[in-house]
Amino acid sequence: MVDGYALVVFDLDGVIYLIDRPIPGAVEAVGRLRAEGRAVAYATNNASRRSSEVAELLTGMGVPAGPEEVLTSAAATAELLRDRLPAGAPVLVVGAEALRAELRAVGLRPVSTVDEEPAAVAQGYGPQVGWSDLAEASLAVRAGAPWYATNTDRTLPSPHGPLPGNGSLVAVLRTALGRDPDVVVGKPEPALFATAARRAGEGRTLVVGDRLDTDIEGARRAGLDSLLVLTGVSEVAELLAAPEARRPAYVSLDLAGLFDPAAVVRVPGAADAGGWSATLTDVGLALDGAGRPLDAVAALCAVAWSTGAGPRVRPSSEAAGKALAVLGLAD
Repeated sequence: MVDGYALVVFDLDGVIYLIDRPIPGAVEAVGRLRAEGRAVAYATNNASRRSSEVAELLTGMGVPAGPEEVLTSAAATAELLRDRLPAGAPVLVVGAEALRAELRAVGLRPVSTVDEEPAAVAQGYGPQVGWSDLAEASLAVRAGAPWYATNTDRTLPSPHGPLPGNGSLVAVLRTALGRDPDVVVGKPEPALFATAARRAGEGRTLVVGDRLDTDIEGARRAGLDSLLVLTGVSEVAELLAAPEARRPAYVSLDLAGLFDPAAVVRVPGAADAGGWSATLTDVGLALDGAGRPLDAVAALCAVAWSTGAGPRVRPSSEAAGKALAVLGLAD
């Protein structure tokens, strides 16, 4: 599949690693792309690390990366504020030190309290963000400072399951203020992917992500093909219920789908293909037949997306029951 693309842009959390551990097969997949001379980039909504820190983290995991290959929402937010504020302007930061460092790097001055009269509020994920940080941001926004969110990911993946992400922290302020941020910088906004795609020149770009609501929607908004891997947040049930704006071009269980035709499927497929038959019944979707679980995904997407049936699927054969269990769709 990857032969048709000049550049592959990876999301990080849930695709390359979970927190600080590489996902099985990720090191080998990126290594093979580089060995083939294919360009690679990384785009992440995580604003808790600088591009250089992410590159060091990846390299330490066995995935060689340079800072210029890493696009973060923290850096993108800092660049946007630099273009809209005078040099040296104070910006109230809610988030990790990485966001403060990116603001300093573009000539702005990070501050922590409303008493410092911030010209804007920049909010990004930080594991130490607390009530006092959110309170200062709330006061600053009420006083007229524009509110910039690096991203609105509700969760972030971990080995123990999804954890609260920056979107959950943004929701606290949204509730307190009764309104949305003035600007959301990261995915699903297309800027990160569009910036990466420009580096591919005339070649095509493929985005690889684990989240429909950020990676896949962002790729579609940037006009790029996307591959959903099932190693992170989004699962097959969410895929079947996805609106058109969040539908990928391909699905695979993991990054092996970049190279192995048997490990990836184009979606939607035909309702009757790959040994499967997907139909709509009065109680939801039904799957009959036998074949690869991924081919069942393609068949189910064909019916679910054309009818709006939703993610509930009933097996009509023993093989279908086993496939649904593999796909996390068993009752």
